[in-house]
Amino acid sequence: MKKLQKIGLMVAMAGCLFMASCAGSYYVTERPAEPVYVRPAAPYVGAVWIDGEWVWNGGRYVYSGGHWAAIRPGHVWVRGAWYQTPHGYAWHRGYWRHV
Repeated sequence: MKKLQKIGLMVAMAGCLFMASCAGSYYVTERPAEPVYVRPAAPYVGAVWIDGEWVWNGGRYVYSGGHWAAIRPGHVWVRGAWYQTPHGYAWHRGYWRHV
């Protein structure tokens, strides 16, 4: 019975990851200007700053401020960036990259 529960949980998690990766791209004709803000002091030694992200909300991109996070051993944070397509500009979210 426990094995079935583990399998069910793994299938549910895989489904969630798949659905998250299927998020649509939203395009704008002009890249929004990044707001100016003061980065707060690191809350602990070894914290890494995660730059703010642009998220699609209410039919437009809205800036979500940055935050401090714990380092992931063997990974580096790759900052999100705008990229241009034939449809306009779209935001590519930041991510942890294995090194």
